Amino acid sequence: MAKLVAVIDIGASAIRIVVAEIDKKGDWKRIDRAVKPVALGRDVFMSGYIGRETSFLAVRILTGFTELLSGWNIPLEDVRVIATSAVREAKNRDTFIDQVFLRTGLRIHVLEGIEENHLTYLAVEHAVRDLKADMARSNSLIIEVGAGSTDIMLLHRGKVLTAHSLRLGTIRMERYMDPDLGNYSQIEESIRNTQDILDVEFRPGRRGEAGLSHIKYFVAVGRSARIAAEKTGTKVKARYSLIDKKDFLEFVGRIQKCTVDECVRMLQITYYEAEGLIPSLIICKHFLEQTSAGRLLVPDAGLREGVLLSFALDTVVGKHFFSQVMTAAISLGRKFHFDEEHALHVAKIALSLFDQLKTKLGLDAQARFLLEASAILHDIGNYIGSFHHDRHGQYIIANSEIFGFTRNDIKNISFIVRFHRRLSPHASPGGFASLPREERIRVLKVAAILRLADGLDRGHAQNIPSLRLEKTADEILLHADYEGEPLAERKGLRLKRQMFEEVFGYRVRLV
Repeated sequence: MAKLVAVIDIGASAIRIVVAEIDKKGDWKRIDRAVKPVALGRDVFMSGYIGRETSFLAVRILTGFTELLSGWNIPLEDVRVIATSAVREAKNRDTFIDQVFLRTGLRIHVLEGIEENHLTYLAVEHAVRDLKADMARSNSLIIEVGAGSTDIMLLHRGKVLTAHSLRLGTIRMERYMDPDLGNYSQIEESIRNTQDILDVEFRPGRRGEAGLSHIKYFVAVGRSARIAAEKTGTKVKARYSLIDKKDFLEFVGRIQKCTVDECVRMLQITYYEAEGLIPSLIICKHFLEQTSAGRLLVPDAGLREGVLLSFALDTVVGKHFFSQVMTAAISLGRKFHFDEEHALHVAKIALSLFDQLKTKLGLDAQARFLLEASAILHDIGNYIGSFHHDRHGQYIIANSEIFGFTRNDIKNISFIVRFHRRLSPHASPGGFASLPREERIRVLKVAAILRLADGLDRGHAQNIPSLRLEKTADEILLHADYEGEPLAERKGLRLKRQMFEEVFGYRVRLV
């Protein structure tokens, strides 16, 4: 049965609300929407703080939105309030969030950049689902230019390889330009400088990956892209539009010399929409020109629609999304030249152990998710050096972005990798003690399982293809299929089983 839900998006240049009717299949129908400009980003990106007057205005807008919610009889538990780069970077964000809650009852969830990628991906995938088969055979780039950041995802044959949230937005660019004079050269220079960040991710020739020149589908998300589509594109099935590359470049060239006032008059858009239009389209143009895409695909969906889909996350995402996340983890491993066969085999063993013991472990599906990613990346630190590679791996992961994982998830994965080798479960590496108790216990349990799995492939030869577990009152027996005598694996188990035995209280033997 469909129900009414709402999403409130506190962005860098406006606060928006969408009221929708959504069913368990993830289909939605917009019932109402509103947008109110507010200069949160201009305050934060220039001074680091949300100004007092801006804060008061934001609270008044949100109070008005709560009245709208009451009119639709939508309880607050069916409302998701998200905030993006402006609130995320504000030094006084905690007090702002507290003021909003005290005055409106709304609880703000501050999205990390990687969470924005995830939600935008969900919305795009849903909007262009009739192209899924062809996109699964092609390379694609998804880009959303916001007021505070530019989010980019690179997909290889339908699988997300990498996702980035760049500090490159239309409000940030204001300091480099004079829109009334049509001078955007410094924006273009700033965009070119970001290429250094992306070169490693988009470099042609890496196993399973392709460079920008091999991109077939260029997906542009956001209001500015939709304005371009309305003026030069063709609507397809009411869910997305297509714009010929030549038409888009001509459109950008035509409006690039216009002032904001001229854009308002010529395009019949609001002043708020016109302010960020040109820098947003210039950023899209820069990346588009480096691809072989002949058209732009512009979905009629974005971050807020991704949040709507998250209301039905269990039925919409499922195994397909999890496979996307693990593809991104594998892509990170390839970036640092990991032993892929060993990593995937350890992941297979670790998941087998988890699934056969899950009723005894006290762990949930999220722990399994973290286990698989940690197993894939457990030896990534060898790129820096095999000595202390657990420490190196923790550092690499903690400073990376993995599509589908929050920053807190990534921190947990980094600690699991840190514990996978020799570190005592009673040790407390830097920052570990600051985790909530439940998270510390989960990290230790997942790391203990990972140690066992890693020990069972000590020779990196994949000699044990499968395991069957037998549990007694105080012992776990591992019945393994193997050829010959698995001497390396037996030694690996002896070296690696202590943490599992301490954490779970069972002795472990390979029989």
